[in-house]
This record gives sequence, structure tokens and C-alpha cells, in this order.
Amino acid sequence: MYIERVPNRNSPPAVLPRESFREDGKVGKRTLANLSKWPDDLVRGLRILLKGGVALKSMDDAFEILRARPHGHVAAVVGTARALGLERLLDRRPSRMRSLALAMIAARVLDPRSKLATARGLRSATQADTLGEELGARDATAEELYAAMDWLLRRQPRIERHLAARHVEDGSLVLCDLTSVYFEGAKCPLAKRGYSRDGRRGKLRIVFAPLCDREGRPVAAEVFEGNTADPGAVAARVERLTERFSLSRVVLAGDRGMLTDARIREDVEPAGLRWITALRAPRIRKLLSGGDLQLSILDTRDLAEISAPKLYPDERLVVCRNPPLAAERARKRKALLAATEAKLELVVRATTRENRPPRGTKDIAVRADRALRAHKVGKHFTITVTEDGFSYERDEARIAEETALDGIYVIRTNVPAGEMAPEEAVRAYKSLSRVERAFRSFKGVDLKVRPVHHRLEKRVRAHVFLRMLAYYVERHMRRALAPLLFDDDDPAAAEAARASPVAPARVSPAARAKAGGKRTPDGLPVHSFQTPLDDLATLTRNRVRPAVPGAMTADMLARPTPLQAKAFDLLGVRP
Repeated sequence: MYIERVPNRNSPPAVLPRESFREDGKVGKRTLANLSKWPDDLVRGLRILLKGGVALKSMDDAFEILRARPHGHVAAVVGTARALGLERLLDRRPSRMRSLALAMIAARVLDPRSKLATARGLRSATQADTLGEELGARDATAEELYAAMDWLLRRQPRIERHLAARHVEDGSLVLCDLTSVYFEGAKCPLAKRGYSRDGRRGKLRIVFAPLCDREGRPVAAEVFEGNTADPGAVAARVERLTERFSLSRVVLAGDRGMLTDARIREDVEPAGLRWITALRAPRIRKLLSGGDLQLSILDTRDLAEISAPKLYPDERLVVCRNPPLAAERARKRKALLAATEAKLELVVRATTRENRPPRGTKDIAVRADRALRAHKVGKHFTITVTEDGFSYERDEARIAEETALDGIYVIRTNVPAGEMAPEEAVRAYKSLSRVERAFRSFKGVDLKVRPVHHRLEKRVRAHVFLRMLAYYVERHMRRALAPLLFDDDDPAAAEAARASPVAPARVSPAARAKAGGKRTPDGLPVHSFQTPLDDLATLTRNRVRPAVPGAMTADMLARPTPLQAKAFDLLGVRP
């Protein structure tokens, strides 16, 4: 029995169930009924039944979804890592260790967690997404992840050489800086008490220093003991550039705390490197008092090149004035002076009260010192302490001396004028903000390098190196997804809007429009970096099985939304 649709010239086609028969050696067919008035879906269902299919009450009964795994965000991160050649960068040959290392790198971008939690998410029974499936890292144990960290650390020198060859060449600018993160525990030999750069006093810490190209791409990362000061990392940076990367003509840019006179004289210049840094405030005052710097040269412009052959022979100095920065420093100083005076006034009142006033110069001096240290402007006050009294006044001469240098900074470099214009030297020094952006990503909500729980020195070093490689992937994704993010996707227009490199950074008209309307030109919502990853995670890979006895299971992807399709298109990745 079968169903035949017979066309009618001026009428709807006739739907006729028929059967075949044989009579006198000939094949014929007879019509059993007329189903022309049946709905099409009912006719289709009967045709399936006649072919041996199964009748279903609704389409909901057609398939059984056995498991849905978040997949879109994994496809985006893993696809980007592969497009960057990260797999071959780790190792040319596929292996379990390579898969586990790449899984940990991707996990730092997707959902930064401990190694134990990452291993739990890779298990088949408790998998959080399709990361283990995509990379062949299913059912990894925490011990395997630790072994993969050791495997990765042994390859760090080769990986960094390849990154440097890809992004740094002789004559280019290299950015260096360092920061610290607090450490949990007390067993690691790298963990020391030192200067807190993240406001967590009283904790052990480690120091790490990424090395970045001019655009802020990380090419190397070094970990130091927690009590290492900024200048202490310079020798290691120079060794990386000259010996490991075989570079001899790069320009090293570092802040005034890192590239000190001693480090320039003992580490940087003997290696033949060019450098760019800035002067500290006492050095600027010395230029001013010695007559090498005349502030009048900045009356009609915001930067000027000067020389000070006695203090800085064979070097160039670029003096800059930033009026918005000057106004902000003046405002902040005024507020801090007022706050400190309020605390000092409390000490004055305490010494004059009738009920148990403090007595003795030691007791009163301790109270006064606490007030002066509170807002770090105690140098601008002079105090008088007696056995039963206390008085203070502002040091107006010192305040005026500091005010004169508000908004003034001096770039110092040994790059010849023929190789770098003054404006370019200012831009190069300001490029250090890109390293600061990397620090915020390392330590903030994106990659979460802290807290550090590892005890072994090699694991701490591998932990930081994993974060560096994760930032390498994240940075590329940010730039690719910039049209969907609050990030400026037209940096050339933003730079063109600045009157000079000294002026505050601007955003492009396109970025301003996105921030104002919270919509892209395509009408899509604007995101921060993490929220489109969360949205992509809703694109699931579903394990389904047809509702037929003995049917095999299969994987089906959900249909991407317009936002998800746009994100994949920008990344050049297929889900």
C-alpha cells in the first residue's frame, strides 16, 4: 500500500491511497480511498507509517536529548588558539601533554579556576563544557595537569624564542615592567615579603615581569622572588633579549623605577641596547635649579627637547606638560592637604582638652606622625611638639615648589634624534600603558593569576607562564571582537583626534557612539569581554537519539543567534 498524489489541472491534487495487484500476469493498482481533504502533516505521517516508520504524537517525541554541553565559547577560544598556531608553538607533534597544556590555557580564558576544578570540568561525568572533547583531554586528572605544567615549563624557552621571532625584530620597541601578586601558603621558595603592588599587605608574594612588543603582545614572562625591586629584574630582561632572542638593536622601554642610572650603566648599555625611560621628580627639580630646564619653553607648546650635557651626556631629554594632569594633581593635593589638616587638628584638640590630655613629646609626636602619614603629604607641613602642646602649619614654599612641576614629566632616552623624533619617544614611553593593561587582565576578572596556591617553584613559574599564553589568546580575541565590545575598534581615528602625544588619550567617534547607545551599528548589544563568551556558551552541542528502538546517538549543534554568528565571523572560527 502506498499514497499517490495525482495532479488536477484546475483543482488541488488528489491524494489517493492505493495498492498494487497482479491479475492474469499483469500488474494493476486500485484506489482504496480519497484523502485529498486531509492536512498535509497527517498525510506525511501516514506515508511514514506505510513505510514502516513510527507514529509520534508531536515533534517533541521525535528525538530524545540525552545531554546538552556548552560549546560555543569553547569553539571560539580553541579556534582562536589554533588560528594563532598555538598548538604547533607548544609542540609540533600531537600528544596528550600538548592537549592538556592547551586545555589549561583555554580554561584560563573561559573560566579561571584551580587545577582541581579544571580537571573536574574535563571529566566525562562532570564535564562543564566541550573543552575536553575538542582537545582530546577527556577524563584528565589533577596529577596529569600538574605533569602537563612541568612539560610546558621545559618548553618555555623554545616557545618564547618563537614568539619573539614572530613579534620582535632588531630595531623595534620592547616594553618591560613588573608587578606582584600575593601568595597563599608559606612553602614556596619564591614567596617573600616585599612591596605590595595590589594592596594586600602582610602576605607573602611573588613578582613577575612580562616582556611585550610595542602593541602589548606578551612574548616572555619571568618570575622573581617576592622581595625583588623593580631594578632587580632588568638584568634578566637584558639577558632574554640579547642571549636567548639574539637581539642587539632593540629599544627597551621601562618606567623610572625600573631603568635606574645603575641598571642603565651596568646592564643595559653594556649590552648595546637603546632605552627609553623617564626622570623622577627630584631629577626634574635639579634640571630646573641648574638652568638646564626653562619652563617658559612650554608656554606655547606641550613638549620640547632639551639637553643637559653635564648631567646626562649623550642623552636626549623631552620635556612634556600635560594641563589636565596638572589640574588633577592640584585638585588631589588640595584635598589631601585638607584631609591631613583635619587629622592634625584632632591632635591639637586632644592636647587642649580637660579630660586626660596627652602629655610628653613622645606621646604627642606619635599621634602627629600617624596623622601626617595618613595621606602621604606630611612633607608639606612643619610641626612643633612640646611637653603639653602641639601646633602645625603648611610649608608653603615646598608646596609652591611642587606645584610648579604639576603636569611636567621628562622622557629620557639614548636613541639618536635621527632614529626617533621627540614625539615618537613620548609615544614609546606611553606605550607602557599596554603592559599595565596586561597586568589588569592577569590580576583582575579575566585571567585571575591570583591567588597562587602552588608550593613548588617550578609550578609557580608554569602557573604564570600559562597565564601569559592565555593573555596572548585573549588579547587577539579582544581585538577581533572589538566591534562588539566597548573597546575602541578604530584606534587610528582615536590617535588622529589627539592634538599631540602628550594630550590625554581619546576614543574614536565609533567607540563613543557604541558607549552612548550601547548598540553596535548592526543593532547588536555592546559587551565587555566576558559577556559575549557567556552568550556563546548558550550555543550547545546536544547528544540526541531518535525515538526509535535501537537508534544510534548523534551530536547536534544549536542554531547560532545573530550575535553568536557575528562573533564567530569576526574571529574567523566555525562552531
